[in-house]
Amino acid sequence: MTEENTINEEMLAIIKALTSKIEALESAVYHKDNLLMKSGFVVSSSPTPLIDNVGAVSGPDVSSMAWSDIHKMVEKAGSN
Repeated sequence: MTEENTINEEMLAIIKALTSKIEALESAVYHKDNLLMKSGFVVSSSPTPLIDNVGAVSGPDVSSMAWSDIHKMVEKAGSN
């Protein structure tokens, strides 16, 4: 059981780290003084690929969540 708890704690740490990195990246891309946006290298309205996941794991749709909601969800997962 200890090994399973260790794995869960490591996965939670990875999710937290990835969430903070994505949040920082998103703020850099959408920052009003960002040179990448002004130079045209980054376009926020670019087409996104469609992936058809038949039988994918169901869970909350994080694409429309605010960062505060994502942080709350991660904290809930860590309290189990």
